[in-house]
Amino acid sequence: MAPGAERRRQIRQQRRHERLRNLWRLMVFTTIAGAAGYALLRFGWVLNGPQQVEVIGSRLVNREQVIQAAGLRFPTPLLSLEPRRIASELGTALPVEQVQVNRLMAPPRLRVALVDREAVARAQRFTTTGLESGFVDRLGNWMSRRQTAGMVHTRPLPLTVLGWQPRHRDALALVLEQRQSLGTNLLEIRFDPNGSLWLRSARLGLVRLGPPDSQLGRRLSVLQHLSQELPGKVKGQRVQSIDLSDPDQPELGLPPAAKASRSGASASASAGAGAGAGQPGGRD
Repeated sequence: MAPGAERRRQIRQQRRHERLRNLWRLMVFTTIAGAAGYALLRFGWVLNGPQQVEVIGSRLVNREQVIQAAGLRFPTPLLSLEPRRIASELGTALPVEQVQVNRLMAPPRLRVALVDREAVARAQRFTTTGLESGFVDRLGNWMSRRQTAGMVHTRPLPLTVLGWQPRHRDALALVLEQRQSLGTNLLEIRFDPNGSLWLRSARLGLVRLGPPDSQLGRRLSVLQHLSQELPGKVKGQRVQSIDLSDPDQPELGLPPAAKASRSGASASASAGAGAGAGQPGGRD
């Protein structure tokens, strides 16, 4: 065999051996990396106890409540936990407005960031088992007594919501949002079974807002205007009711005495006008 051909054969054989060695190294490294990864997942990134669950941002919810509501068991692999599912369960079971769940690797732990829900009014609703009492937050969400167990109310709750239903949540949130701008001492928000919305305040009495439809915002604007611009003598008479079901034609309900007084004043004015017209005839 010619020297050049033998040299080429040796080079090809060396390259073949080199590829085999590289393939063997790759297999060994892959096996080691897989085993290390499995060991890390199985024994490294594991929640071994409650101390590896961090709860931040809440004054009302503690670590034990979060663990119980999320159904956590120890030990458990960190990567087997689903943050979205846990956040959904916590939002349903706990009195919180926002939930964010993160898995942290170094050191392995579960961080739960919460924003507390605050009860702004007492509430009642009808269920299949009867009348249930609870609370609502500023967004109109129902809060059961179990959710508010242990909650300390830093201020009194003079407002009561009656007839709460999930479909009324948006309308209730709008009324609660504009509660201060109405300029009234709001005592009650009531949803009738037929869907009609009523307010009751210490100064304006009963206010019928009609159905909680797209006109609700306009009705509330009219109510705000009336609470500021009603004549002083009507304010002093303590308005009994206001009907804003038609915001273009508000109707005021005054006490009987106020109505009689206004009628008497009108009659006196008419009698005076008649007497003035008859005097010249008597002198003729």
